[in-house]
Amino acid sequence: MLAGGMLLANGAAPAETRVDLALVLAVDVSFSMEPDEPDLQRHGFAEALQSPEVHRAIRQGMLGRIAVVYLEWSGAFDQQIVVPWTIIEQPADGVAFAERLSRSPVHRMGYTSISGGIDFGVRQLRQSGVQADRQVIDISGDGANNTGRTVTPARDGVLTQGITINGLPIMLKRPDGIWDIDNLDLYFRDCVIGGPEAFLIPVREKAHFIKAITAKIIREITDQWQPRSLLQPAQADASTNCLAGERRRHQPTAR
Repeated sequence: MLAGGMLLANGAAPAETRVDLALVLAVDVSFSMEPDEPDLQRHGFAEALQSPEVHRAIRQGMLGRIAVVYLEWSGAFDQQIVVPWTIIEQPADGVAFAERLSRSPVHRMGYTSISGGIDFGVRQLRQSGVQADRQVIDISGDGANNTGRTVTPARDGVLTQGITINGLPIMLKRPDGIWDIDNLDLYFRDCVIGGPEAFLIPVREKAHFIKAITAKIIREITDQWQPRSLLQPAQADASTNCLAGERRRHQPTAR
């Protein structure tokens, strides 16, 4: 049995380290976020990783352990690891992960590059140092890709590697700014998520952050079917304009 809460910095894990799931939590901290939204996300993930429901889900796995890394992203080259790869096997492991997450300062950054977040997440999976039965990148954000390479090639490259991308579109306000788009959940569905059993859970009220994040992580750990309202597979022929963010950036009034 592995020592619980083992940090896997720089991929320095024993070759025999196996987990049910390698999970990348990739969180938007761009300036499009409202001032309190990065803290709400941090709190939501910290609470979820300590919850009894999540730890029951972990224990139900074949190996009973997962590996998690928490990173924040904004522009095409603006990503940073906040909590490195960590094995979560016991409830104390989730508590330690949450405490480390809560102690780390939030660094707000510039534009929104979902593609950059995906690419960075793939690199972390390659360097995780674990053998995972499943690999998932969990993208949360409140806007469309508006810098870096377009999001669909980034997503499609991930899918060829057997990695799943799930989404947590944050929809706490009505679209009213130059960077905002209508129906962000449909944009995530058609342009961001994909892979085996890919799904998204929109967050439309601040009070629902913890519940939504907890439900999302449990779904990712157990890999079990959920009600159709939560499962929205990526479509082969997108009905949403996947260049919506880039087009807004090139409008004359955009800054």
